[in-house]
Amino acid sequence: MQRVALRIEDYGFLGDRRGAALVGRDGSVDWLCVPRFDSGACFAALLGTPDDGRWKIAPAGGVRRTERVYGEGDLVLSTTFETTDGTVRVTDCMPLGDGPPRLLRLVEGVAGRVPMEMDLTIRFDHGSVVPWVRRRGWGIAAVGGPDALRIDLPVDHHGEDFHTVARFEVAAGARVPFALAWHPSHEPVPEPVDVVATIADTRERWRTWSDRCTKFGLHDEEVERSLIVLKALTYAPTGGIVAAPTTSLPEEPGGSRNWDYRYCWLRDATLALDALISAGYLDEARSWRDWLVRAVAGDPEDLQIMYGVAGERRLTEFEAGWLPGYEGSRPVRLGNDAHEQRQLDVYGEVLDLLHQAARSDLGPDGDAWRVQRSIMNFLEGDWDRPDNGLWEMRGPPRQFTHSKVMAWVAADRAVRTVELFGVDGPLDRWRALRDEIHADVCTQGYDPDLESFVLHYGARTTDAALLTIPLVGFLPADDERVLGTIAAVERELSVDGLLRRYVPDEDVEGIRGGEGAFLLCSFWLADAYEVSGRREDAERLFDRLCGLANDLGLLSEEYDPVARRQLGNFPQAFSHIGLITTAHNLAEPETGAATHRYAEGPGAPSATG
Repeated sequence: MQRVALRIEDYGFLGDRRGAALVGRDGSVDWLCVPRFDSGACFAALLGTPDDGRWKIAPAGGVRRTERVYGEGDLVLSTTFETTDGTVRVTDCMPLGDGPPRLLRLVEGVAGRVPMEMDLTIRFDHGSVVPWVRRRGWGIAAVGGPDALRIDLPVDHHGEDFHTVARFEVAAGARVPFALAWHPSHEPVPEPVDVVATIADTRERWRTWSDRCTKFGLHDEEVERSLIVLKALTYAPTGGIVAAPTTSLPEEPGGSRNWDYRYCWLRDATLALDALISAGYLDEARSWRDWLVRAVAGDPEDLQIMYGVAGERRLTEFEAGWLPGYEGSRPVRLGNDAHEQRQLDVYGEVLDLLHQAARSDLGPDGDAWRVQRSIMNFLEGDWDRPDNGLWEMRGPPRQFTHSKVMAWVAADRAVRTVELFGVDGPLDRWRALRDEIHADVCTQGYDPDLESFVLHYGARTTDAALLTIPLVGFLPADDERVLGTIAAVERELSVDGLLRRYVPDEDVEGIRGGEGAFLLCSFWLADAYEVSGRREDAERLFDRLCGLANDLGLLSEEYDPVARRQLGNFPQAFSHIGLITTAHNLAEPETGAATHRYAEGPGAPSATG
């Protein structure tokens, strides 16, 4: 069964803080991973065809107009279809709580009498397993290996070519409730739920949480929606935040830059923690810190850049050859071999995260300091080794400038923690290390001919990640080297005012193909504008970035400014974290390093060299 793929921005996002679903504007659930974000999808049409699994409920005839909306402050999605026969609304949600993972779908007649159709295709393990489906009085039961679904179907239905299909009509005022529940196949079938009441309860739970949000006074609706996305991407049992709920949505349609993002990256931790703290969500921030300390416990040399949602270390990557990929983008990857890479910047990310947490209302934590000391002991002997860099290059390791900057951040935050909290540590030795790294970066990572810091030592191009140099306090925002780097980034990496990460280079990257503009980098540019005194440019760019979200306020990883479409895994935590952080920075009454999340006022980090 063929079907024209929906654009990434045509999807809505549902989550219960354990697993996730994507619902197309055509009424089709094309992605559902339960009971965990990284579980095998039982609907995988997103990466293939309807035969790879989906659940579509939509008008049988043509649709004149479609409107989608989340409820205020919640993650309950309502899609209204206007047809020649009348109007019908489909409300979708994944309930919060400790019960079995569920997907609820409520069809309501708004006007007229609308013919509807349903196509339910269950394929466990990312489309590879056709289940055994049996009729029950309430609907169907599907079993495939360890997975089982109970699906309540209140309409007449039958099987066709391993699909379950139905046709029914909905009159104005009528309600037709559908429900899916996952359970281990060796356990009893879950009890049914009241769909209408459970949807109402889910709305209330989300609104109770979102009402606690601290308002910035700048794009507050977009900030609140971004915080809800972060909350929904948080694995409730452990507090870990996944980068995105999807795998292999391409950075270039038809290309091979397709990665599995259903895991927890340490560098996301720094940004996510600050975003949550700035919005007043200390409990979530504390859970994230606790997850991090557990995940990185052990020998610092064994620290990984990413972990599973419960802290798992083995995330072996393989290709799902049976799936054709989104718009033919192959391979479809499950797992992520980047977990084996050496990325020096994560040590800086971890120490910065734990320092920021200690400075916040969370306060210091003894276990966290022991982790920080262990990392510093390791970095003292290993900071000058080559690595794969922030962007997870799959080419030979190199001396990436951003990695060295973040090694400096690690030393700086360790020094500051000792100074601020009086904890035990070799202060003079760490100060000397901080100065040594700073001098090394300024000597080897800066090209005076280009008047810019460069991607790696000896490179002739820059890197959008170097926009963070003034944001982390490495150099003042008015330093000529910082201003020159901002200019170089604008000159080399801008595509219609949005930023690529770097100039593509197959020798460095170890992979072919192009990509879109990376949204987090563009948020960094807005931050760099703000701290360097270009307030109007910062506000203009921020307004534009907020406008790139889809009609539901969701952002993917990248954006194609030529084709004007979203690219990459979706929704992307990095992008929504960038939105929250930039909104917070622009909402502050002062500019410069005194207001950015990394800064500490008059005691800003030293900037020698």
